[in-house]
Amino acid sequence: MSLDNTWFSEPVDATGTAFSLKLGERVHSEQTPFQKIEIFKTETFGWLMTIDGCTMVSTRDNFLYHEMMSHPALNSHPAPEHVVIVGGGDCGTLREVLKHPEVKTATQVEIDERVTRLSEQYFPELCVANNDPRATLFFGDGLAWMKDVAPASLDVIIIDSTDPVGPAEGLFGAKFYVDCLRALKPGGLLVQQSESPILHLPLITEMHKFMRQAGFAQTRLIHFPQTIYPSGWWSGSIAQKTAGPLAARLDEKAIEAMDCQFYNVDTHAAAFALPTFVKKAIAG
Repeated sequence: MSLDNTWFSEPVDATGTAFSLKLGERVHSEQTPFQKIEIFKTETFGWLMTIDGCTMVSTRDNFLYHEMMSHPALNSHPAPEHVVIVGGGDCGTLREVLKHPEVKTATQVEIDERVTRLSEQYFPELCVANNDPRATLFFGDGLAWMKDVAPASLDVIIIDSTDPVGPAEGLFGAKFYVDCLRALKPGGLLVQQSESPILHLPLITEMHKFMRQAGFAQTRLIHFPQTIYPSGWWSGSIAQKTAGPLAARLDEKAIEAMDCQFYNVDTHAAAFALPTFVKKAIAG
């Protein structure tokens, strides 16, 4: 992270890239037992939360990520009644999941409670579903939680984690995928944020290899814009427990009722349409 009185910048030496936002001021900074969290007021993107110097969520563009990390997967499952979100402490993905009336339980497993408490303060619009009777907020280790959950008890697992370093590193490993596979019911889906197709394709390829090695029958990739993340182009990796086509519960009226800003029937289909170089890489 680079910070002066005017700009927040996130340079990434490994990819030779950087992203910057013009600032108003830094309003909060703390070191939790897990990571450093900062909150900035920006000139054009509203509030910005960073973790360990990396952009996490902004007021202006968070809907892109939260909608696309939830609705494509839930609408690709025939009956997503029991959902768990590992990470997702800003609660935006939880909010989107609970827009689906068929969801009976949604558990958010976040290791750092301070992410959620600061989101309640600075991003209250993301936390409107926290008191939904179907929602459970659990603060603890997602790796341990998944290892202990009852077998075949979940329909959809959403890994809404930070980059694969620090507390999130184990969430990108083959052992964790084995635990996820065991936790899913037949026909269950795992979806995990998987970085930028243009900058992090080797990581995406490795993730899909690990998912298949863990026993998932097949994997897919979705992609979508995400302004504040490296390159502005992001992805989610979907692993299917059993082989076969994905469901497509694309009721236009039901989707319109969810009041999304980006997700709709057309963006659902477009998210699965992969560029040639990405398709070749993840084919294995």
